[in-house]
Amino acid sequence: MHEMGIILHIAKMLDETAEEQHITKIGSVTLEVGEVSGIMTDLFVDCWNYFKVKHPVLAESELRLVTIPAVTYCSGCGKTYETVKYGKECPYCHSGETWLVDGNQCVIKEIEAECAESEDEYEDEEEEFGDFDDDFDDEYYDDEEDEEGDMG
Repeated sequence: MHEMGIILHIAKMLDETAEEQHITKIGSVTLEVGEVSGIMTDLFVDCWNYFKVKHPVLAESELRLVTIPAVTYCSGCGKTYETVKYGKECPYCHSGETWLVDGNQCVIKEIEAECAESEDEYEDEEEEFGDFDDDFDDEYYDDEEDEEGDMG
């Protein structure tokens, strides 16, 4: 049962992150779990619910799982296809020279958390950076369009 080991590792990482970032409570953790990762999602959630109570910052958190489809690449014809549906043999050229390119991972995608700072301070910072990001994005895309125009 490797689900338990993965949950223990994730909980340890989240505890360390919480300490470094002054996080007081984690509301949810979203994981991307590959379709062929070997993780049994029902058991994974049960392990999470069991171990989260042993970590105060995670005690009230929810685990959200996003399944990433398995994709295989065929070096014979250069196409990709659904791994689970077709297996190792390419459905296009029937080659066995295939490689899994996606769908075996377990990655923390998102953490919703509350910090030790007051909400008013956090909202002010967010607003200040929000204006900067909007201006930056516009300039970046304008420059990119200029470069593309020069090339062709």
